[in-house]
Amino acid sequence: MDANASMRRDKAETIPTAAVELEQVMQLLHQSHVELLGQILDSSNVIFLTSVSDGDVRALAVYKPCRGERPLWDFPHHTLCLREVAAHVVSQALGWPLIPPTVLRDGPHGPGALQLYIDADPEANYFTFRDERLPDLLPVALFDILTNNADRKGGHLLLDVSGRIWAIDNALTFHPEPKLRSVIWDFAGLPIPEAYLADLRQLQEHLACDSPLRQALAELLVEDEIIALQDRLATLLRDGVFPAPDPARRQVPWPIL
Repeated sequence: MDANASMRRDKAETIPTAAVELEQVMQLLHQSHVELLGQILDSSNVIFLTSVSDGDVRALAVYKPCRGERPLWDFPHHTLCLREVAAHVVSQALGWPLIPPTVLRDGPHGPGALQLYIDADPEANYFTFRDERLPDLLPVALFDILTNNADRKGGHLLLDVSGRIWAIDNALTFHPEPKLRSVIWDFAGLPIPEAYLADLRQLQEHLACDSPLRQALAELLVEDEIIALQDRLATLLRDGVFPAPDPARRQVPWPIL
């Protein structure tokens, strides 16, 4: 099936993200019937465009089954879908950046990440809106440092029909070793604004105890990865600045889009 044709057919039936409470969207993703519409072919892993429905409520979603993940030498196999969900969990705890609602559940091809589809401008990406929207990219850059994102390409930032920037494709995250690769180095050496530091301090408190956040991450990441997250968080709070790229390491992904 042509996934693009399915997108055109279902676009009018897609739930407008801004008009629906997160709880309702999460419930839909968790409980809905998942219908495959077509495979999205421009991806290194096997992913599908789907229709999710529960009664009269319907939306489009992207389904990333664990079994469709291409093996990587440095990330454990069948864990990328877990990292996608963990990234959403952390973004919700912080309140930034915008990551589409994402859940872990069984689908037509087994367990995987199911993420709300964002109706976005196909021509827009980091490089096209960077100059006009630089302040809105700051929380994405900070989040990627915190989560050790190894693959922040320019095309992994979407501009939706309401002008909001969404960060997608967060699967290569939370590795315990330094892996940061990103196109967003605009803030290197600059101080982290106090409002974001306050959010990071609150996150640190939640991770330091047996909180619902810590419990949720423990179901998605191994302990070494959570400890490494805490270490990166402590470094950001101690230094209070955006780190500069390390000239000894390749810290820009390829391809950049």
